[in-house]
Amino acid sequence: MKTAQGHLTYCTNIHGGEAWNEHFDQLKAHVPAVKRLVAPDTAMGLGLRLSDRASRTLGDGKRFDDFRSWLAEQDAYVFTMNGFPFGDFHSQVVKAQVHAPDWTTSERLDYTIRLFDLLARLLPMGMDGGISTSPLSYRHWHQASPRDWAAMRLLATNRIVDVAAHLVRIADEQGKELHLDIEPEPDGVLETGAEFIAWYEQELVPLGMIALSERFGCSASEAESMLKTHIRLCYDVCHFALGYEDHRAVVDALGQQGIRIGKFQVSAAIGARLPADRAAREAIAEAFMAFNEPIYLHQVIARRKDGSLVRFLDLPDAAPSVFDQDAVEWRSHFHVPIFAENLGLLESTQSDIKRILAIHRESMLTNHVEAETYTWGVLPGHLQLPIAESIGRELNWIKQQL
Repeated sequence: MKTAQGHLTYCTNIHGGEAWNEHFDQLKAHVPAVKRLVAPDTAMGLGLRLSDRASRTLGDGKRFDDFRSWLAEQDAYVFTMNGFPFGDFHSQVVKAQVHAPDWTTSERLDYTIRLFDLLARLLPMGMDGGISTSPLSYRHWHQASPRDWAAMRLLATNRIVDVAAHLVRIADEQGKELHLDIEPEPDGVLETGAEFIAWYEQELVPLGMIALSERFGCSASEAESMLKTHIRLCYDVCHFALGYEDHRAVVDALGQQGIRIGKFQVSAAIGARLPADRAAREAIAEAFMAFNEPIYLHQVIARRKDGSLVRFLDLPDAAPSVFDQDAVEWRSHFHVPIFAENLGLLESTQSDIKRILAIHRESMLTNHVEAETYTWGVLPGHLQLPIAESIGRELNWIKQQL
């Protein structure tokens, strides 16, 4: 829905179904109920998630026309998409495979371009449209040697430039401004705000300026402007909170480089301060482990007394370190309901959401705000509610913050 601070929606990766007909059935079952709760008298925006398989099917003429007709009947529209998970995202173990195929592959490039071609057909005129994606790859797949690391980054960055070129052509031919939104996350090749900005300025811009200048016969400065229009940051608040990042500092650093935020994914992690008492620490560790489930990665980042960070690949990897007296706080990558601040012995990083949305209110940093709590099916039982009610509560909570 349109708000004074941009378009607000939720990501439909919440709903299962990898085949298009399965996912469409989920949309028809849940979207009308959500709309009644949050946008009964205005158009409802959707953050569409399509698997590779579904993206191939939706391109079929009749299926596409049926979907577009259904959107019109529901007074709904699509302005952003989630192009991060390529395949099954719910019914089997995902873990690090959420990055596969990564940006070193033609499969990831082809899938992303296919999504943009669909978005260009769905996006109402006068709006910009974005698709979020993996931060190049999962870093632990590419650390055999410095040469392998550099080669991976070069190949992945060149594929991102190929997407930018495709989006320039869409802008020229259709008058629609589309952008690819890179989403830093724990253990991604681009994990932090600083890593994203360094990659953007030191790798993407130099490569892109040369490639786009050659392809479009434009100046280097015009090529840089194309890149900064079509390649942006997906600011997942959970991910930045996990790294204890200073949101104001990240936003200021982006602004200094002229790098735009494509969308905010509004999400919260779990966390707790670690007391000195051993028994209390053990109880907190047990509370964290209640969130250990087999489908997704739940990285833990510990903050130590000196401010340094220690990273763990998943919740079970962190468990033996709970009695490290130099660690004063843990945060874990588990998207919990954003309207729930207190989780018993644990708390959410809801305060980070409030901080970044306050900054957004001041400066209108993006046109896209999207709730992305995709873990409803694997939450501990006491946090589970009917799905439409849960989504509605999240969106109405965000509306209050905005």
